[in-house]
Amino acid sequence: MTKLTLTEWAKDHFRTPPSSNTLRKWAREGRITPLPIKHGRNYYVEPNAHYREPARLDRTTGSSLVERIEAARRGHGV
Repeated sequence: MTKLTLTEWAKDHFRTPPSSNTLRKWAREGRITPLPIKHGRNYYVEPNAHYREPARLDRTTGSSLVERIEAARRGHGV
């Protein structure tokens, strides 16, 4: 299957495509599935790839840094 550049892929999947800097950031952060392949300075992606939102961290408002560190050490990932 032929791979597309990030810009070509974005034109097919978004009405107003994100900038090339944003697309490269998404590729580095793993927000495009399946992951794009980097050759030199360019990323190439499968035509059927899709964007996925990153998992959000559930932070308890008002908790102190010490409380968050202690919770992380206990494995409760705040």
